[in-house]
Amino acid sequence: MKIVISPDSYKGSLTAIEVCDIIETAIINVIPDAKIKKIPISDGGEGMVSALMQGGIGERISLQVHDPLYRNIQAEYGIIDNQTAVIEMAAASGLTLIKKEEQNPLNTTTFGTGEMIYDAIVRRGLKKVILGLGGSATNDGGTGLATALGVRFLNEDDQPILPFGKNLAEIKKIDLDAVDPQIFEADFLIACDVSNPLCGKNGAAAIYGPQKGATSEIVAILDKGLEHLGDLFEKNSGKTLLSLVGMGAAGGTALPLVTYFGAQLQSGLEIVLNEIQFDRQIQGADLVITGEGKTDIQSTMGKVVSGVGKRAHKQKVPAIIISGALEPGYEKVFEQGIIAAFALCNNTRGLDWQMAHARELLQAQVENLMKLVSAI
Repeated sequence: MKIVISPDSYKGSLTAIEVCDIIETAIINVIPDAKIKKIPISDGGEGMVSALMQGGIGERISLQVHDPLYRNIQAEYGIIDNQTAVIEMAAASGLTLIKKEEQNPLNTTTFGTGEMIYDAIVRRGLKKVILGLGGSATNDGGTGLATALGVRFLNEDDQPILPFGKNLAEIKKIDLDAVDPQIFEADFLIACDVSNPLCGKNGAAAIYGPQKGATSEIVAILDKGLEHLGDLFEKNSGKTLLSLVGMGAAGGTALPLVTYFGAQLQSGLEIVLNEIQFDRQIQGADLVITGEGKTDIQSTMGKVVSGVGKRAHKQKVPAIIISGALEPGYEKVFEQGIIAAFALCNNTRGLDWQMAHARELLQAQVENLMKLVSAI
């Protein structure tokens, strides 16, 4: 029996790789001769670098950059196929890098993410960048990232503007003269799994600002700044940007990359599945096991379990979900190639206990399921 294990992480409890290892152990305990293939998956956020560097393929690069508050930090990105950088925005510009009391998107910047991109393209000569936008602490419209790449944002007196969320409305001019030609020649693929526009009631500041420490007053300032910046970019480039689907991801980080460097916004999950040739890897499988921390209605909207289910279904391979919890709306996954879904949660215990014991709960659940599978 060939079984493919392709989960997302159980956020807050287990990485996708750890989930794979636990499920593998449980399967072998019941079906010792099973042939197992572990394919940890990411939807473009946490774990994307690891997902695209499966089997130790590629090289990890560690370098000193700046965190969201412009403090020195050590960050890491990956190189695959000797020419593609895989960068998670959260590594340098992530919300988890700053304390709760420090969180304020007026004062955060994407500069560190830009430093990683600059290192990959200019210092190492790479030709392509895959950028995952998940988990950011920022709302600077990508001005910090662009500044690290050589773009200059100027006020009406031609003085440089510091690339923080609070300063967006002051930007009057954009100067590209100092940008290295290699950056214009590189290919940018941006993993984006939200449909929010740049600004407005469904925009970056309104929807995601509060998660990053923004009050209603701060949201209003950020939204006005993003609208101003987007309008300026539109006038300079002739492109439609303010209403572009997904431009609101990560506080508008993709804005300068799309405007000036030809970046393409794509589903992070589809990027990962395509890059690792997932369809080829599951050929001939008897079962695919996927999962995540919580499966609910959002899981059906381009998340790992739905993407894995759809692709398995195309090859007539049964796929099941084993997640930490099943919440209302999860039933929709049965329309996306999933044949069954199971939860680890024991309702007699609280959430903290469930997360702390995710490892043993997962192993026990899989062993029970394998007993059923082996009896069929």
